[in-house]
Amino acid sequence: WYLTGDKAYKDEDGYYWFVGRADDVIISAGYRIGPFEVESALIEHPAVAESAVVASPDPVRGDIVKAFVILAPGYVASDELVVSLQDHVKNTTAPYKYPRAVEFVTELPKTVSGKIRRVELREGELARARQESTD
Repeated sequence: WYLTGDKAYKDEDGYYWFVGRADDVIISAGYRIGPFEVESALIEHPAVAESAVVASPDPVRGDIVKAFVILAPGYVASDELVVSLQDHVKNTTAPYKYPRAVEFVTELPKTVSGKIRRVELREGELARARQESTD
């Protein structure tokens, strides 16, 4: 056997759907949420050029879905845009999968081959949560 660490599921029609890496799966209020599905929904929004989704510690839910978003040209970060992105994800996927936190960024950490380094984003969220708990 070759264990890749990838998570997928088979639907009732026999199709397999990629969920994400085992270490990328987000558990929020008991729900298992694959970041790939949320990122796929976000990229369909015209304001999104690129995104990455990770778990962010939350005292009530354990973790929440947090999206880091690079905006497409012509769009400006705003609270209204956050709500628009959240509503878009709710309407595209199951409503519980929407990003409860959205951070607009100018770049995402990547490997030499261009893959998003979600581990860096997760570590940043953990460090932020630790800092907030000591304040």
